[in-house]
Amino acid sequence: MKFKLQLVNEMETGDLSTIVDIGTIERGELSLENLGLKLTEAKDLLAAIQHAMVQEQVDAFRKQSKQCPECQMVRNSKGSYGLTFRSLFGNVIVDSPRLFHCECANSDAKTFSPLSELLPQHAAPELVYLETKWASLISFEMVPKLLKDILPVNVSTNAATVRNHTYAVARRLEQEMGDEQVFFANGCPAQWAELPHPDGPITVGIDGTYVRDWNSKKKQFEIIVGKSIPDEGPAKCFGFVQSHDKKSKRRLFDVLTGQGMQMNQQIIFLSDGGEDVRGIQLYMNPQAEHVLDWFHITMRLTVLKNCATGIKSMNKKVAEEALKYIESAKWYLWHGNVYDAIDKIENLHTCLSPEQWDEDENDIWSASQKPKLAKIQEYVEEFQVYIERNAGFLINYGERYHAGERISTGFTESAVNYVVNKRFSKKQQMQWSKEGAHLLLQTRTQVLNSDLEKTFERWYPGSKAA
Repeated sequence: MKFKLQLVNEMETGDLSTIVDIGTIERGELSLENLGLKLTEAKDLLAAIQHAMVQEQVDAFRKQSKQCPECQMVRNSKGSYGLTFRSLFGNVIVDSPRLFHCECANSDAKTFSPLSELLPQHAAPELVYLETKWASLISFEMVPKLLKDILPVNVSTNAATVRNHTYAVARRLEQEMGDEQVFFANGCPAQWAELPHPDGPITVGIDGTYVRDWNSKKKQFEIIVGKSIPDEGPAKCFGFVQSHDKKSKRRLFDVLTGQGMQMNQQIIFLSDGGEDVRGIQLYMNPQAEHVLDWFHITMRLTVLKNCATGIKSMNKKVAEEALKYIESAKWYLWHGNVYDAIDKIENLHTCLSPEQWDEDENDIWSASQKPKLAKIQEYVEEFQVYIERNAGFLINYGERYHAGERISTGFTESAVNYVVNKRFSKKQQMQWSKEGAHLLLQTRTQVLNSDLEKTFERWYPGSKAA
């Protein structure tokens, strides 16, 4: 049995312009392994069809571009050169002529290449889209292997090509962003009152993580990751390298406006209390509320609790007293009572002082135990400073929790793992440059937010990305 495939170019008049033989497939006696197309045959057919279609389209364009659209004169040619068009179905080398400008053209250049101007990137949007999409999810080295397994992608496609295309997409996204501003909350109360009633609050959690620096092997740099959850609609992730990004506030503002943020809408920012993170969210919205999230408070309380439990072998009486103060401080913080919480933290510090217990000779600390106790006291002092600095951002967590509202950035912790850890391979100690990590974060969040395909459709309206 023999199957012959042909590509027919049908003109607008209905006449057949050209017929191109694509290939022939032969099959013997029917069996499971020869039923239908094989992957290698499908790749060959796709590559042949792509080559024939591109050549036909380019030939028609070349004929059209020879005539000046203004004066209808035929332009003279200065020669031609080979132009490589890269696509998902292989590379196609086409003849690109260089033509002289007509006298009617007001141009300083004498010659130009119509095809080169039409195809400045020399790469199909679908190819760049799939490379960017998969490079945002898996390693650069795995992307060409994946594409070559299922498509007739050119053999020269490698990790460097994929990385360059991905970063080019990210740079284009960066160029589209507006200017950075200190204040994004605009208007006045009278204008805000005229706005329609918003759907509900938008909760934003922001946290940081660290990855290893490529340029300074022994150092790490911080990546800021956030997740914005509206009352209605899908959540959105965002991320950036703060020491590299020059538009961090604009980036957050664009995410919020993309979710329908209004100036009369409540925005709840949950963060770990760090000044660098909190500075990003300031002056974003007049109704913004900044909250120190409960997750980071309990993390520090857990450290203190573990330390107090660890000294039971040294002095059970001190350990039990310390645990009592820690639980009291936690209770007061849970109910937003900062004054009494700080009082209990100070009592905890006094409780851990060796001099406090030296009066009872049975509780005298040994010389080797006192340094350990001093270290725990340092943790207590750090926790007290942390609470005092963020006193204005503490709330009645118990009341809000029972009302069904978010009090913790636990969802942001999962976003950090979702956005950074799974792709940047922290467990494998992968190394990144600040620029490379920042650019990849932009395409990765686009993919995770299901926005990359819409972006390519906006850039190339005549073609759906996938």
